[in-house]
Parts: sequence; structure tokens; C-alpha cells
Amino acid sequence: MVEEIPPSESNVSDKEPIEVKSLKQLLEIATGANLQKESQYEESTLAERLPFPFLALVGQPDLKLALLLALVNPSIGGVLLVGPRGTGKTTAVRSLVDLLPIVERSACFFGCMPDDVETGGMDAVCPECARKYAEGIPLTKKDKARLVELPLNSTIDDVIGCVEERPGSTQTTRIKRGLLAQADQNILYIDEVNLLSREIIDSILDAAAQGSFTVRRGPVTATFRSRFSLIGSMNPEEGILRPQIMDRFGLRVLVRGLAQPSDRLEVYRRVISYQKNPHTMITRFERETGLACREIQFARDMLPKVTISDAIAREGIRLVQRLGIDSVRAEITLFEASRAYAAADGRVDVKKDDILRIAPLALRLRKSDFITKYFENQQSEEEMIARKIAPLKARKK
Repeated sequence: MVEEIPPSESNVSDKEPIEVKSLKQLLEIATGANLQKESQYEESTLAERLPFPFLALVGQPDLKLALLLALVNPSIGGVLLVGPRGTGKTTAVRSLVDLLPIVERSACFFGCMPDDVETGGMDAVCPECARKYAEGIPLTKKDKARLVELPLNSTIDDVIGCVEERPGSTQTTRIKRGLLAQADQNILYIDEVNLLSREIIDSILDAAAQGSFTVRRGPVTATFRSRFSLIGSMNPEEGILRPQIMDRFGLRVLVRGLAQPSDRLEVYRRVISYQKNPHTMITRFERETGLACREIQFARDMLPKVTISDAIAREGIRLVQRLGIDSVRAEITLFEASRAYAAADGRVDVKKDDILRIAPLALRLRKSDFITKYFENQQSEEEMIARKIAPLKARKK
């Protein structure tokens, strides 16, 4: 998919038209230009909240790559951003709002989907959707995915739902949808994920594992779909993340401060320009943002065609084993992210270089020193059991 970004006053620079062949190339090109001098901006009098353009982020290639791959392939399992305060983690995630893809949503109040009929028959959907399915009427509608944020001060009722009183109705109570239900087919973002309460983390884990969850409040029960991509950010100075939820994040990015003074100066210029007039900043990256949206959708459409050969897969597995990683989720994330990376580059085959580029993102923070020491300490008992069993096996022969 080849597109050009023509030069204009709203562009990042006055360079020649940019020929973009893939999302991967766009990411490499569009974030490298410098803004014009700060004095050319007019101050804005509007107070609305507008996201910082994703392609205006300076540096941090791993952070940007991981977030874009999560949009291309939800099967990656989400992204965890680990780093100190002030490194742009939250800004980067919120800037995804303008890049979110189009998804198929249920057009039914009860959330009925065609997959329900295919797996469970007509009884798996409501009577109205059963009729529509029989008549060939679509049960879904196209809609843009959303970014759902889970505030740190959320209660368990905010997350899973609560009883909502309805005065004057024959049915006096019902379960109000919580954030997990709202996150269905969306991005669920948790800032400071390491500070969440155990109760809320357990609810998120259950929903992430099953793709749905059930809420029971006295005699009232409701089941909600909850298929989401999980993005979390944390500052390790403030506490560790429980292994159970760490394992649910596919890609893990270490977000460090920018090392080059020129990059830090460019960040300052862009932040000041955005604060003066966010509309101008957004307009300057409007063409690149629109092109990125199309490239993300193109990569998502291409993804089912992308394959990984047995030879390349074995290379990845050997790498995982050399690192002493036990979890099979390591391979799943590595291969699914590599497929997304190939699709973002406009290819239908995964290469060894794709595996090597994705490996640090997919495999870091997976090796458990505790488990390694546990098995080492257990080895003496295993050897003793084997010695006791050996004579019995010989006697049986």
C-alpha cells in the first residue's frame, strides 16, 4: 500500500512528498522531523481536552512499535510500559485515540454476535437476533474502537458493575455495566497498574482469561462480554506488579528517558507548542495521523494472511528455551507480534529478522528466578524418588 504525504502548511516540514509503503516505514519517517520555531504558533483560547498526536512523540521507538502492534493484532495480549515518571507513557497511550481501528460491534442490547449462533445455535442469542440471523440481517455494526481508562480510585462496583435502581419500572433493579463491560472490543488502559487493589486485579484477570464475566448482586445476575486489549503503565519505584497480572501482558517495554540533548529539546518545543495551541499541533500531524489510521486498518486486514514457517518458529522456540522461560505465552506473544510486525511492513511471511526485532519486547520480564531456584532445590528430591522407583521397575521386568 503506497501513499504520499504532499507538502503543505499543515505538515511537519516543507520537505518533498513522503512515499510511504507501510505502517513500519511511516513510523520511521513521520516522527523524525523538527517543528518550526515556537513563535509561529498562536495561543488557543479553547479549553477542551485534545490528545497529543501519536506521531509527534519524539524517540521511544520500542514504545511506539509495541502500541501499534497491539492495535494491529489484539492476540498479542496487550502492552506493559515500565519506566520512571515523566517519560511519556500515559501521553503515548492516550494519543492512540486518533489511531484506533474499526471493529464489529453487536447491534443488540444483549450483545448477541454471529459467533454465538455458530457455536451455540439459535438458542445462544435473543429471539430478535435469532430472527435477524435467519433472515440474513446483520447482527453487528461497524464502529471505531475506544480507549477506556480505569482510574486508580475505581471501586469494584465501578469495574464490574452495580445494581441500578429504576423507579417506576416493573423491573425495579438491573445490573449497570461497569468499565470491564465498556472495554469490550476496546483498549483498556490502566495507569499505575501496580497500585491496583487485589480485588480489582482478580476481576480483570478473570475477564481477560474468559472474555466475559458474570455479576451477581442478590437475586440479580448479568453476564457481560469483555474482550479487550490490555495496556498498563507503571513506575517500578512505586511497587512491583503481581506475577498473575504481569503474565497477562504480551509485550513489555522499558521506557527510559531520552539520552540525546537534541531529542529532549525537541520534546520541550513540542510540548510548549501543544500547550499554546493543541489544534495547531494536531493539524500539523493530521495527514500523517490519517495515513497511519489507514495503514493500521490495512495491516489488520492483511494479518490473517501472514504465516510463520516451521523453520522460523523453531528459531524463536530455541531462543525462548535458551533464556530459560517456562511460560508458553512467550512463544504465543513472540509469534503473534512478529506476524503483526510483518503485516505492518506489508508482508505475508514472517522472517527471522522479525523474530529478532520483537524478541526483546516479547521475552523480557518473563524469566522467574524464584521458579528456577525452586526447581533447583527440588532436584534432590526428584533424584531420590527416581532411585527408589528404579528397583521396582527392574523387578517388574
